[in-house]
Amino acid sequence: QVQLVESGGGLVQAGGSLRLSCITSVRAFSNYGMAWFRQAPGKEREFVATISWNGSRTDYADSVKGRFTISRDNAENTVSLQMNSLKPEDTAVYYCAASIFTTIARSQSVYRKWGQGTQVTVSS
Repeated sequence: QVQLVESGGGLVQAGGSLRLSCITSVRAFSNYGMAWFRQAPGKEREFVATISWNGSRTDYADSVKGRFTISRDNAENTVSLQMNSLKPEDTAVYYCAASIFTTIARSQSVYRKWGQGTQVTVSS
C-alpha cells in the first residue's frame, strides 16, 4: 500500500523555522510531481508549494513565496518543505501529496496520494 508519511511539525514562535519531511513508498517516485498543501481550522485545504519530478521547477503560493522552500531527494524518496519566518497565519495541518503528472501543479485534483498530515502551530 502506497504511503506518504509527514514529519517535522510542531510548535514554534513567530519568526522561527521548521523543516517538514515526507517519506513515500510511491512506486517510481522520481517520475511524479510532488506538493505540499495545508488546512487551517475552519478553512479549506490550500496549495502551498509544488516541485517537478526532477526538482527543476517549483511553484509557491503567494503567501509563502520567499519564506518557504520545497525540495526533493529522489534517491531517498523524500520531499521536504523548509519554512522560515513563520507567521501565526501559517498555523495548519500540512499534507504532502503525489501527483499523477511529472510537472508542477497547484490543483488538488491531480494529486492521487496524500499523507495523513503534520500539525504546524505558530504562536505570536
